Amino acid sequence: MDRYQLELDAPGFSRPGTVIRYGHHGRPVLVFPSEAGRAWDFENNGMVGAVADLVHAGRCKLYCVDSFDAETWADAGLPIEERARRHRAYEAWVTEQVVPFVGADSPGVTDAVVTGCSMGAYHALQLAVTRADLFPVALCLSGNYDPSTWRAWGDRGDASYFTNPTDHLAHLGGDHLDWLRSRLYAVLVVGQGAWETNPTGALPSTRRVAHLLAEKGIPHELDVWGHDVAHDWPWWQKQLAHHLPRFC
Repeated sequence: MDRYQLELDAPGFSRPGTVIRYGHHGRPVLVFPSEAGRAWDFENNGMVGAVADLVHAGRCKLYCVDSFDAETWADAGLPIEERARRHRAYEAWVTEQVVPFVGADSPGVTDAVVTGCSMGAYHALQLAVTRADLFPVALCLSGNYDPSTWRAWGDRGDASYFTNPTDHLAHLGGDHLDWLRSRLYAVLVVGQGAWETNPTGALPSTRRVAHLLAEKGIPHELDVWGHDVAHDWPWWQKQLAHHLPRFC
């Protein structure tokens, strides 16, 4: 494990972001934590251990990043358009600072996997559908992909539209859609047990996004687990260990 600090210089953000690397060889995997999580959450909740065999075998390198959800989507005191603008600043930190850092550290940065749990799954999908040039594979666990349902209020504009996959996926067309069809592969995993429908909305939102991807002909798979499968770390460990080996 190696820990790094990368500055996030934008209004509303008061600290640098942490990136923690696990492994020394293999396909780069960018990891987002759950809502308002930190870079070390993946390890602390058993997720690194769940795929330790892949890391130790040199099949993948995990790059776990901080979220800044507390300053963006989770700040219910801000109108949705401001939350979305701040999220775009966070995405710029990922693409302009984290990605070059990963590129200097790992070959094949433009063939990276992106993954996350809960709100981290939203980050993974949103980044993949907007920057599939960098992240052609998204492995999304128990996500809700519609920020307009996250205690949203206020007028919506371009920022909240383009950061909402259930909005902009529905209207994709032309050359960009053709390119996504040839470039992107999304895996949407969700359970049917505790907290997957209420209060998170993960199950209906995951099905909705899978329907949109199917309508647009974008390669993906929807993997719905059983009624005993909760919105919680022990199940995400199993889901990550089940799916990630296929891509590393």
